[in-house]
Amino acid sequence: MLKQFETEFNGRKLIVKTGEWVGQANGACTVQYGETVVLATAVMGKEDREGVDFLPLTVEYEERFYAAGKIKGSKFIKRETRPPDEAILAGRLIDRPIRPLFNQETRREIQVVNTVLSLDQENDPDIIALYATSCALAISDIPWEGPVVGVRVGRVDGQLIINPTYAQRLTSDLDLVVAGTGDRILMLEAGAKEIPEDQMYEAMDATRKEIKQLMEFFNKIRKEIGKTKAVIEKKTDESSPTDEELKKLAEDFVEERGDDYLFKTFLKVKEQRTGAAEALSHKIDEMLLEKGVGKDRRGKIYNYVHSLIYKAVGRKILEKGQRIDGRALDEIRPLATAVHVLPRPHGSAVFSRGETQVLATVTLGAPGMEQYLDTMEESGRKRFMHHYNFPPYCSGEVKPLRQTGRRETGHGALVERGIAAIIPDQDIFPYTIRVVSEVLSSNGSTSMASCCASMLSLMDAGVPVKNIVAGVAIGLASEEVDKEMKRYKVFTDLQDLEDGPGGMDFKVIGSNKGITAIQMDTKTYGLTFDIIRDALSAAKKGREDILGIITAELAAPRAELSTYAPRIISFKIDIEKIREVIGPGGKVINGIIAKTGATIDIAQDGTVAVTSTNGEGMEKAINMIKDIVREVEVGEEFEGTVTRILDFGAFVELIPGTEGMVHVSQMAAGRTEHPSDVMKIGDKVKVKVIEKDEKGRINLSMRALMKDESGNPLPELPARPARSSFGGGRPRFGSRGGDDRGGSRGGFRPHRKSFND
Repeated sequence: MLKQFETEFNGRKLIVKTGEWVGQANGACTVQYGETVVLATAVMGKEDREGVDFLPLTVEYEERFYAAGKIKGSKFIKRETRPPDEAILAGRLIDRPIRPLFNQETRREIQVVNTVLSLDQENDPDIIALYATSCALAISDIPWEGPVVGVRVGRVDGQLIINPTYAQRLTSDLDLVVAGTGDRILMLEAGAKEIPEDQMYEAMDATRKEIKQLMEFFNKIRKEIGKTKAVIEKKTDESSPTDEELKKLAEDFVEERGDDYLFKTFLKVKEQRTGAAEALSHKIDEMLLEKGVGKDRRGKIYNYVHSLIYKAVGRKILEKGQRIDGRALDEIRPLATAVHVLPRPHGSAVFSRGETQVLATVTLGAPGMEQYLDTMEESGRKRFMHHYNFPPYCSGEVKPLRQTGRRETGHGALVERGIAAIIPDQDIFPYTIRVVSEVLSSNGSTSMASCCASMLSLMDAGVPVKNIVAGVAIGLASEEVDKEMKRYKVFTDLQDLEDGPGGMDFKVIGSNKGITAIQMDTKTYGLTFDIIRDALSAAKKGREDILGIITAELAAPRAELSTYAPRIISFKIDIEKIREVIGPGGKVINGIIAKTGATIDIAQDGTVAVTSTNGEGMEKAINMIKDIVREVEVGEEFEGTVTRILDFGAFVELIPGTEGMVHVSQMAAGRTEHPSDVMKIGDKVKVKVIEKDEKGRINLSMRALMKDESGNPLPELPARPARSSFGGGRPRFGSRGGDDRGGSRGGFRPHRKSFND
């Protein structure tokens, strides 16, 4: 049965409809904001998934080109295929705030699917999909502690804007998404143009009122039509202890003996820490075996034992400010940097922080190497790209090498967003820039190490960046009672056993001026604003420490590009001349490319970028283009090529695409009976421009460059000879259509390559 709910939010109607479509899902709804509509469905499996030790939740975000009234641009594939990066990132944006509100011990598969049905080119569907997901889960019988909502914040001319339109976002220096339940924040995502911490916090704090309003709206819907939540019973063997009893035994053992394994000495390296955790787990397993607990039952609480170890590490931080490796709470692991580590890439660097190590490389390309974007939301090009690779060897594992996963896409996009703010403008540095981060060793926050390695590699490549950025991850140890935050401590540069229940991964990228990117997710019921303020402060200090190490290695971009990098020279031409440079079917421009080996890109505003690794080829290509677009002036001298011979004269190509005519009377000092007496097609002849008429037709003279026996120039003859030159009569020169130069005798006009030839 159809139910419709409406509210006014930020000057636009927010409409939720349920009971109309998708009757067989556990929960479903459509949410409309403006004219953007998203369908969200939530479905839970009937039985526990065997053999998994994690919450099997998947969140999908499906773009449909019809939503924007578009047909996919590929000539060969018109249906939607693999989700683009933007859709993957939208799915992650929804996943991260809803995941903490599930019981993490649930083993039934849960799938949320968001399908964008209508796109109005004003309201971004990712936020609307978060609303729809929250509503679908809240009204379903799937056990979940929501709803959770979010808002996007922009800033134009210093003014904060809630849920800005696409047009407003074009001029905004901030793109912040805050998701939570009001006073508790579950997810942050931000890109910014070096915004100071206090201003970033102000933008986050400004969302409280809006999130509270939305929470009231969705809670009203949940209370009115929400289903009773399902109770998922655990099967137990009545002849042995219950799962709760097993957990209590494990808890007591960790409480009594945990410090002997984890904190007897400082565990400096990952191998020591994981070894201690495994030894403690093994001892608990032995204890349970002695109590007669079977292998299957012991295996089922293995994951719980590991969560107890994470909690023990966090509790030690809370109670004594002691970290498992002995570092202070604001201390970063040992840092190491190196640049120009590879000979052929245009820039390269390695950044190490403890046992996390990343290699980054830079490749510079022509403007035409930009990435073409063809998505539901946008069509265009992107000139700066960062790609992140996480091969299995970096964590000491054996796994099949498959296509890029969602995690890799998300980490790559975060670093790209953080660095994009300091990439030079195209008019200053016209290159297409691709940075690739290869994780060589993983032990905490490889994305932030990728940021630092990428920054060094860009400077090694000689990219004139606007500033230098670095990234750092802030962790959290906390205690929650009945979902209320009782105490907490933030710490800098988290690793392995420090990223457990009650924690967070708060990544911040920025420069000495301010923040350029944020990404935060948490394993709590949400962070208080006090925690966020403390995390931003800790991140600023940590970032400043890392920036000091980076600038000690390379204080500024190199003055010269790599010898292997292509060079680009840009210049402007008249937009009316673009078609002449391109030629019919690209014949002219492709001819220049074939002759010179250069890459040529022409923008609609007349900007020409010539790219080449060969200086001679580049210069030749530039000269050929400038010759095509230049205007030939009276008095100029050329060595041209004879292209056509007629009875009354010959045509000479002065520069590519431009011809003039030498009348037979202007070919020699004396009388010439026929042009073929002094030249043939293909000959090189020296000529002077003696006239350009009102239609742009060019008259040439060879005679004007000759001298008499005394070395004096020959007397000038009229540029337009009388009829007597052809046997008497009035002059016949210059008009088109039946005259000596425009009719059956060959036609005369400057030859220009164009699309209409």
